[in-house]
Amino acid sequence: MKPATITELKKELKYRSQDQLMEYCLTMARFKLESKELLTYLVFESENETAYIESVKGYILSAFQEITATNFHYIKKSVRKILRQTKRFIRYSKKKETEAELLIYFCKELSKMRPSYKRNTVLTNTYNKQLELAQKAIVKIHEDLQYDFNLMIQELES
Repeated sequence: MKPATITELKKELKYRSQDQLMEYCLTMARFKLESKELLTYLVFESENETAYIESVKGYILSAFQEITATNFHYIKKSVRKILRQTKRFIRYSKKKETEAELLIYFCKELSKMRPSYKRNTVLTNTYNKQLELAQKAIVKIHEDLQYDFNLMIQELES
């Protein structure tokens, strides 16, 4: 089965009733965790972005605290898992301010981690790439916020 394009779906959904649309959304949420998470964000958390950011920061903090520092293989796997989940949360929001703030927070927590990420090439590259992505997101937001975020990045780099 070949899935329809977004344009085709959009045209077809115009002719559906509100009850049918609600049923489609709930059916999609049952099949895929990402769909359920996105629907949760849209329904409950999209109105209060700061609370959403704080809840994601709480997730990042707790996930970093759960990392077992036995060897760098497990540390890398755990960091990649945290980053993958963080990127998913960023994708739900679609706001550059949220993206910049969460990526900077991720880098901050990674820099606090012991043993240091600087002792491993993969973790160092991950850290540098996320800082670079945060800087790209910062360029696209309001100038006042750019200044604040740039201060945070300078603090991380020092």
